Amino acid sequence: MLSNRLGVVLATALAPAVWGSTYLVTTELLPPDRPLLASVLRALPAGLLLILITRRLPRGQWWWRAAILGALNIGVFNAMLFIAAYRLPGGVAATLGAIQPLLVAGFAAGLLGQKLTTRTLVAGLAGFAGVSLLVLRADAHLDGVGIAAALGGAVVMALGVVLSKRWRADAPMLAVTGWQLAFGGLLLVPVTLFVEGPPPAVLTGPNLLGYAYLAIIGSAIAYALWFRGIHALSPTEVTFLGLLSPLVATLLGWLVLGQQLTPVQGLGGLVVLAAVVTAQLPSRTLVRS
Repeated sequence: MLSNRLGVVLATALAPAVWGSTYLVTTELLPPDRPLLASVLRALPAGLLLILITRRLPRGQWWWRAAILGALNIGVFNAMLFIAAYRLPGGVAATLGAIQPLLVAGFAAGLLGQKLTTRTLVAGLAGFAGVSLLVLRADAHLDGVGIAAALGGAVVMALGVVLSKRWRADAPMLAVTGWQLAFGGLLLVPVTLFVEGPPPAVLTGPNLLGYAYLAIIGSAIAYALWFRGIHALSPTEVTFLGLLSPLVATLLGWLVLGQQLTPVQGLGGLVVLAAVVTAQLPSRTLVRS
């Protein structure tokens, strides 16, 4: 059982690891200044593809449940994420997003009856501190709207993670993932057209490759692993794995883009890993379904 649980944890961890590559793919392959378009093209085609593969549509109350989860986990979250990205340095946005494990722990206590332990609180604070050391810069510019968007994104994603655990569908996980991606992508379409206008008339080969990577690897596969992890593990355990995303982004920036990696960042990375591992330690706390 322990080896099976470890396998689930490692498979789930692949999702935030893949999401950590999003910055590299966006800067190196995608058209500039089109973040919302990237969100639509990574979510909507992936969702439709999974629905076609599984040939399952929501039934009954799962129409509105899938719409809510799609809005929280995909649509609203991505909109908030890119508002924050435009108005804040990446380090500030990532640091504010690192409070998500603490938010998930709070929501899980209220909605699932999961006990809020001292270990979780300490690991959450350590994770926040580790991400701060990893990505935050002393000269970072602060913007009120950007800060509100980053915090709002963390809140909606945290709530989406907990509700994904509370609401269990009698359907394949790939189908449930597809529903959420499709609803989230559809929600983003009018926002994208209003903010960014129509898509570019011409897309290059690298553009198409980047969008395909985000849709297939970054969404269809990564979100399927993520929601499978939420189903098998506690929401708190899963959300701590999300701290791997800024860690992978920093490592890729160093390895691929030649960005500087300082000793302080190295210390931050070790603190993040310690927080993630601590959160995965087996607990005797029972979670009410």
